[in-house]
Amino acid sequence: MIVSASYRTDIPAFYGRWFLNRLNAGRCRVVNPYGGQIIDVALDRHAVDGFLFWTRHVGPFLPVLAEVARRGYPFVVHQTITGYPRALETSVTDAEAAVAQLQHLREQYGPRVAVWRYDPILITDPTPPDRHRATFARLAAALEGVVDEVVVSFAAVYRKTARNLDRAARRHGFAWRDPADEEKRALLADLAGIAAEHGQRLTLCTQPGLVGPATPAARCVDAERFSDVAGRPIAARTRGN
Repeated sequence: MIVSASYRTDIPAFYGRWFLNRLNAGRCRVVNPYGGQIIDVALDRHAVDGFLFWTRHVGPFLPVLAEVARRGYPFVVHQTITGYPRALETSVTDAEAAVAQLQHLREQYGPRVAVWRYDPILITDPTPPDRHRATFARLAAALEGVVDEVVVSFAAVYRKTARNLDRAARRHGFAWRDPADEEKRALLADLAGIAAEHGQRLTLCTQPGLVGPATPAARCVDAERFSDVAGRPIAARTRGN
């Protein structure tokens, strides 16, 4: 079993001590966000084939990862680095520090442990398509030889998303828009080309309508990657929160 920890909250950035306590206890309880059921998840070495960590700031979690590795658990880290202006990301570690964190993971744990995420892609006055191309190129160059995959997606504009963007736009004086699919595909094709120039494969997360030859669907829980990290075959049966 691969445990996803966690897509709903940034455990590496904020809850490293909690995670280590749960690892010591050998289990944790997870509340289903849709039905409220409580699920008991075993975390002992016999039950867990690996951990998938999602974060925007892996730095505070590095000592915990060292302990996870010491105990023999394979793991993969998806770290989001976008280089957005503070008007859009008010509390995220700066891009240079985040790149250094992925470089550390590469040096300590090998070339397949880290995955770069450039998402969600937001089209705003401060982040027009050309700025995305330039920022993405700068980050891809900095991460050349550090990661071999970058996962991207456009922001899914739900009612709450639109409300939050409208609030930020009023506060900071910018406009935003959800571009047409044709414009999205053109930008994705350019980003895929940039990624390839730096030895990275671009994949697209949870947006099947935009999948194409240059933008294949991402495998967020990638059994092949986990098998490479672990040095043995691992199947992608998951539990997460």
